[in-house]
Amino acid sequence: MSKRIAVVFDSAGTLLHMYRVAKEASTGNILENIESTAIVAQKNGCGLVVLNAESDTLLRSRKDMSLFEFIREYKVSIGISCSKGNFTPEIACDIIRGTSPRMGDVHDVLEAVASHCPNVFYLAAGLIVDSQARSVPYVLSTGGHVFSTTLQTVQTLHSMKIDTYIASGDSLLALMQLAEFINIPQERVFAFSNTLMKEKIVRELKKKYKIVLMVGDGINDILAFRAADVGIMTTQQGDKRPKELREAADVIIDDIIKVVDVVKAL
Repeated sequence: MSKRIAVVFDSAGTLLHMYRVAKEASTGNILENIESTAIVAQKNGCGLVVLNAESDTLLRSRKDMSLFEFIREYKVSIGISCSKGNFTPEIACDIIRGTSPRMGDVHDVLEAVASHCPNVFYLAAGLIVDSQARSVPYVLSTGGHVFSTTLQTVQTLHSMKIDTYIASGDSLLALMQLAEFINIPQERVFAFSNTLMKEKIVRELKKKYKIVLMVGDGINDILAFRAADVGIMTTQQGDKRPKELREAADVIIDDIIKVVDVVKAL
């Protein structure tokens, strides 16, 4: 017999309020609140690559060390958070090997986030890779803290016997910290989940549950919204959301706690 209801949460911007910066390769400028998934969606062959390493490890590296040398020497795995067109970790590594990002660039973005978010819940780094131009136009960092109602939301759902999951493009290291804090079991956490993977996760869960809700705020949640029985878009982060994402959502909320109201209505 199928279980009744499952709720799948995106992480960044949905469970966590995020601060994002990017260092632009062409100018060296630090750009604030860049929407990396929107940049990736604009061009075929682009991917958002996440470095699966602790921020302390990243910051201990030599600033003059190339990014590829760091990945090789520290045996750092990379994940593809989202992409457009043909894009794989192998393609990303090949381009990173032939380009010029240095760990000093990674230090710059990590330090920019940390300086703006003294109580940051987690700190992560990544980059945008353009396989057509064979370049790394941006080195990125994100930091986030849980929304004030995130823990209450998950606790209330659990008290209602609702199963909760996380499907996010973030690294496993970052998501494990979050999952432990809000008490979502490790086996229900799916890291490095791109648009297609999120859709697949929702469809697989629909075989197990009568109703599956997808809660997210980014363009990489759009297929999961369409696959879910109920797609819930959050606007709590405050960013502008694309029209097609709004149209794909069944419900739009401005506070994560309102997920509880949607579930109660079911």
